[in-house]
Amino acid sequence: MLIPILLACAVIGVISIIIGLVLGVMSEKFRIEEDPREHAIRELLAGSNCGGCGYAGCDAYAHAIVYDGADPTLCAPCHEKSKIGAIMGLDIKDTEKLVAFVKCSGNCHTALDNYIYTDGRDCRIAYSAPGHGAKKCGFGCCGLGTCASVCPHDAIRIIDGLAHIDRSKCMACGLCVSVCPNKLIEIIPDRAPYVVACSSKWKGKNVKAACSVGCIGCGMCQRVCEHDAIHVTDNLAKIDYSKCVGCGKCAEKCPCKIITIGHKE
Repeated sequence: MLIPILLACAVIGVISIIIGLVLGVMSEKFRIEEDPREHAIRELLAGSNCGGCGYAGCDAYAHAIVYDGADPTLCAPCHEKSKIGAIMGLDIKDTEKLVAFVKCSGNCHTALDNYIYTDGRDCRIAYSAPGHGAKKCGFGCCGLGTCASVCPHDAIRIIDGLAHIDRSKCMACGLCVSVCPNKLIEIIPDRAPYVVACSSKWKGKNVKAACSVGCIGCGMCQRVCEHDAIHVTDNLAKIDYSKCVGCGKCAEKCPCKIITIGHKE
């Protein structure tokens, strides 16, 4: 009885050895050499696998750059694009640090509500409700945290019904921008000295009836700017960061104090 068992074990052992040898030979025979550029580029990318570049992750993006000729400047958090360009034999300039910014100041204390909204699952669901949510300002932040739920860097917090971005953590991947139904979040230069924390395009009377800190489109900021860096379009002030020198005159003159220091977020 013992001999058949030992024989079976021996046969299985021999077969296992043969299969192992065959697999080893085949793996060497069909092994694909990895281009060292792929690993070098992967090391330069942000490493968060956020998908902001449009690829499944940093590994997939690095592979696409080397083998598919993908645009090597798609990783927003990467500020060493010149090194990636050098690896690929391209002349690429480094880009400045970017961050996400929420263009709204309407929290629970400054923005009025039209009604009580109880379904707190998703801003996109709230946006489909009357008035784009409970707040009287239809341009305001719904405050339910859809942006925070998709942020891979834990850079967004909902405080008093308003999204706040931690610039020290933000990698400007753009995922929050893509999910905000009111299009309140934009990517701006981290160096931006001043920002307009509002998105309302209503006229002043309607703005003040909905939010105590909204832009009323008065144009005073535009009139005092000596660098042509801020203009009021559709009742809303917008800053051209390529022209803004950070003098602060617009913020001083703004009657609603909606123009604030950029790094305040």
